[in-house]
Amino acid sequence: QVQLVESGGGLVQAGGSLRLSCVASESAFSTSTMGFYRQAPGQERELVARIRDDQPDRPVDYADSVKGRFTFSMDGRRNSAALQMNNLKPDDTAVYYCNANGVRTKTGWLLNDLWGRGTQVTVSS
Repeated sequence: QVQLVESGGGLVQAGGSLRLSCVASESAFSTSTMGFYRQAPGQERELVARIRDDQPDRPVDYADSVKGRFTFSMDGRRNSAALQMNNLKPDDTAVYYCNANGVRTKTGWLLNDLWGRGTQVTVSS
């Protein structure tokens, strides 16, 4: 069973920065794509950033609201991803979830649509 674990959330003032991390458990051999989503109270879960594998250069999709402020990176060899969040705004307050697809386990299974439990990000004004 592969688990995703997020870390790095917390409370920060507007204009501050946080760095979220997501790591797949040791049972993961390789991971095709990863991304971060967020869900604010009373809102639907929405995409923040994710890497795509439909093009050779593997571009990253960002939500319009975070473009220029957030930077996503993924290390496929370490089955990990990070989200650097700068110039945070109160509207960024949400629970942030890691998502992974195309996860190959060490026993040969291929798993899709895996989710972490989430990490809370709170931005005060």
